[in-house]
Amino acid sequence: MRFNLQASGMTVTTTTADLSVLDGLLRRVTGDEKHAPSAHSTLDVLWVLYDRILRVTPDTVDAPDRDRFLLSKGHGPAAYYAVLAARGFIPPEWLDDLAGPDSRLGHHPDRLLVPGVEIGSGSLGHGLGLGVGTALGLRAQGLSDPRVYVLLGDAELDEGANHEAIAYAGATGLDRLTAVVVDNRSATHGWPGGIDTRFTVNGWTATTVDGRDHDAIAAALTAHRPGRPHVVVAVVAPKH
Repeated sequence: MRFNLQASGMTVTTTTADLSVLDGLLRRVTGDEKHAPSAHSTLDVLWVLYDRILRVTPDTVDAPDRDRFLLSKGHGPAAYYAVLAARGFIPPEWLDDLAGPDSRLGHHPDRLLVPGVEIGSGSLGHGLGLGVGTALGLRAQGLSDPRVYVLLGDAELDEGANHEAIAYAGATGLDRLTAVVVDNRSATHGWPGGIDTRFTVNGWTATTVDGRDHDAIAAALTAHRPGRPHVVVAVVAPKH
């Protein structure tokens, strides 16, 4: 799999130097062509999260008051690895051997092998439930500053576990939890009224944005309100 920033259609607001570094890292990632569309669809949201939003650095990956990012959309993690390398969490040379016999970078991220990864992801539909549990754990410890961000694909919402997580988070007012749904229209069933309605009827706030517009993504990620979990629906081109 090879990436090209221009092909992704990004609205660029970061510095030219930052994007040049990221472009070079993305071009180093090869393998797993099957999941290239999945990786492409997440690139912009991942970059905005790590460039503008998340309060976590390579030096604070174990700090109790860090923000937590959970990749529920665990298929096609190549873009995630490239962003981690761009932000200094992993050495760039790791990108040259994705899923090789001696590589730490598997087809699904492993929290025990990759610095900065919070959960081992693979089976779709579990990340939001883990995010709810993480937010509850932080609340129980009296840690009110960290936020929990969970990145999902729209097709994952077909899984019943996510419906339970959505309902529970709304009922318990988990306002430190933000879900980001990358919508490339790959879901089997769909939802009357749109994805955001599936969340708002359960007490969430919601914002739908162009999933390639960095300014819009950043604004949406900071639009949460006290007492309510928040979801950002990032719409990208349909999966082919």
